[in-house]
Amino acid sequence: MTSHSARRSPGLLERLKSGPIICAEGYLFELERRGYLQAGAYVPEVVLEHPEMVRQLHREFVHAGSDVVEAFTYYAHREKLRVIGKDDLLEPLNRQALAIAKEVAEESDALLAGDICNTNIYDPADPATHRQVRAMFEEQVTWAVEAGVDFVIGETFGYAEEALVALDVILQTELPAVITLTFHRAKETREGLTPEAACQRLADAGAAVVGLNCCRGPRTMLPLLERICPAVEVPVAALPVPYRTHDDEPTFQSLRDPGSESLPMDMPFPTALDPFTCNRYEIAGFTRRAQDLGVSYFGLCCGAAPHHIRSMAEALGRKPPASRYSPDLSKHAYFGSDPTLRQHNVEYKNQL
Repeated sequence: MTSHSARRSPGLLERLKSGPIICAEGYLFELERRGYLQAGAYVPEVVLEHPEMVRQLHREFVHAGSDVVEAFTYYAHREKLRVIGKDDLLEPLNRQALAIAKEVAEESDALLAGDICNTNIYDPADPATHRQVRAMFEEQVTWAVEAGVDFVIGETFGYAEEALVALDVILQTELPAVITLTFHRAKETREGLTPEAACQRLADAGAAVVGLNCCRGPRTMLPLLERICPAVEVPVAALPVPYRTHDDEPTFQSLRDPGSESLPMDMPFPTALDPFTCNRYEIAGFTRRAQDLGVSYFGLCCGAAPHHIRSMAEALGRKPPASRYSPDLSKHAYFGSDPTLRQHNVEYKNQL
């Protein structure tokens, strides 16, 4: 595989030298909420069935402040399509996702990113799965290169060794690689590496950006970022899920909702997480704290919506187009302060 020349300048590394960047994620959960993707399998068939919805969500995230349009190829790999019996969709799905993302990137001057992810087949004790994983990454990265991406994201790896395979495949293209790990209840990779040790290995192996994504919410990701940032010399990425995880339930899979009597399972993950959703001010607070730690590549993962991305952008001192519509409660009929408001409504606010 060889890299096509970058389509835009400055590229990822140049932009990071100028300041932090934002890469919006969260397509799986948001399109499932909108009724265009099935929870459970989480295969992005929407790319082929309703491409206009994917295109619109890309545009909404850019409007809210994302600097990157990430092709919706998460879980668009051979293993996921095998599970639903639609292996024949592998190449058309990937190529369509990349074409949609490229269209939006070009109209907005955002960076275009390819995306590969955890395969769910990697087994450290089975070398045959290592070869399968590499082959899966190679075909997806080849299509990304042919689409002219600016860089490739490898994300949501529980095994650092699988992440290293992804990194090696990406580096063969001479494109920058952003590699992010996910940490479950244990504060270590599935091989037993600490967050800082795993990220050091990835950085030493050539990753342009290393860090964390998914599973952990802002509160339980921050302590891991505090260990990673001083341990590496490359930019650090932080893309939590926007849910109120805590020390006893540090991942969104581990959250429990004993107050609900209608859950089909004992856990709210993945379709009943609504009561745990972070508000925009919590996301802004996380962004400022992570920036203080040294994070420079920001985003949100499963559960993110455009208003979260706007809050993140504004916390970084930006005013994306969506900031035109940021809240201004001074005009609210009951809770506002504008002198032209009807006083009998303002005085009634405590009765609401």
